[in-house]
Amino acid sequence: MRQKYKKIYRGLLFSLFLFLAVLARLEAAGKEEEILDQYTEYQTRFASIEHIEDVEANGYHILEEQVFQVVLESFGEEELTLIPAMEDKWQRLAVFISDSEGTIRYKCNNLETNECVPGQMRQITEDIASVAFADVNHDRKTDIILITRCVNPEGNYAGIPYKVGDVLFQGDAGFYRDWRVSDKINRFSMNKSANCIITFVRDGSSTEFLYTASTLEELLEHGFTIIEEQCYTREFEKLGRLRVVPGTVRISAYNIFMIYLINEQGNIIWSFQPMGDYDSLYSLRSIMGRDVDGDGMKDLVVLARYSIEEAAGEALVENRCAIYYQRTGGFDIDTEFEKMYPCQEEDTMEDLIRKIREYWGWQVEE
Repeated sequence: MRQKYKKIYRGLLFSLFLFLAVLARLEAAGKEEEILDQYTEYQTRFASIEHIEDVEANGYHILEEQVFQVVLESFGEEELTLIPAMEDKWQRLAVFISDSEGTIRYKCNNLETNECVPGQMRQITEDIASVAFADVNHDRKTDIILITRCVNPEGNYAGIPYKVGDVLFQGDAGFYRDWRVSDKINRFSMNKSANCIITFVRDGSSTEFLYTASTLEELLEHGFTIIEEQCYTREFEKLGRLRVVPGTVRISAYNIFMIYLINEQGNIIWSFQPMGDYDSLYSLRSIMGRDVDGDGMKDLVVLARYSIEEAAGEALVENRCAIYYQRTGGFDIDTEFEKMYPCQEEDTMEDLIRKIREYWGWQVEE
């Protein structure tokens, strides 16, 4: 009898599992259908815009400060107007180009900034940081460089603005995007400014090697400059004896800052990008390899000053402390201490070490 009831019980559990799986699939299918309907309605409104007066009538507001007059070779000698506009319902950006009579000669909403949140209609673009015009692929046609500001509404980095760069290449009858170019611009932090993007796309200077190099020699071959006064060697319990190597590479007007842990053979064991979404390293104040969370393993604390361009276009220099906790498989970046204690201009490394240890429950420093 006991075996019989076990079989019945297992059968009921299996039936419940199948029911929940089917329910989840139906729910997912319902959401997909809803998103498809939303996308179809959104694209229908976009497709109906043929004149400048249709832009606001179809749920967009024009970003007046980023409207520019420009001559585009493939459209003739007439001066045209570039009109960026934000779709209000889904927070999606579109670009329109009109002639002197207000007729839309070109329009595009297939932009990198509209793909920040995959699988969702609502995006996170706040505004446009920069619009620039330059021939970036050497075909004697003016291309359009866009940089937007985006803000995540939730998650570890909620409320912190970041930039998304894009390039519209001028063709024979309009513009086109190369998603591979846009991907590298943003994946390797080359979206700081229009000049930074031009330096990459037109001139071929890239920060990609900072993230893909496997040896110190490879970094140096690509122009990495070591900050010698902040180099030192430490015994990192789980990773062995390693040299801490901070340095920068110059891209356009920006010093891109990285730190590497190098073993005795010159191989890169770990890398850090402490500057986050700041534009450039202003000065490196200190790097400390000490146990700050009380687990007996040395962590890495980085105190530096970085520059960043504000929404109004003014450059701001700020102190930032980045903490990397050593774990069994490598390092984890801190996301909690920084929320509780934003780094102040007057903070020193000694101040920060004390406060970090207090945060982790150290009553006195050993």
